[in-house]
Amino acid sequence: MFASETAVEAAIKAVQIHGGYGYTKEYTVERLFRDAKITEIYEGTNEIQRLVISRELLR
Repeated sequence: MFASETAVEAAIKAVQIHGGYGYTKEYTVERLFRDAKITEIYEGTNEIQRLVISRELLR
């Protein structure tokens, strides 16, 4: 979770730095943002993972 959240945060900042160009496919930043975002939701959203972990810890 930490790695995927950090990757998304860094990708969002990179897109903001590039402005409108950050969303175009000519720039690598757009692909990096898509890849980072999919890692955040690939195995379930981070919120769901937190719920599962907290339930297991409370048992």
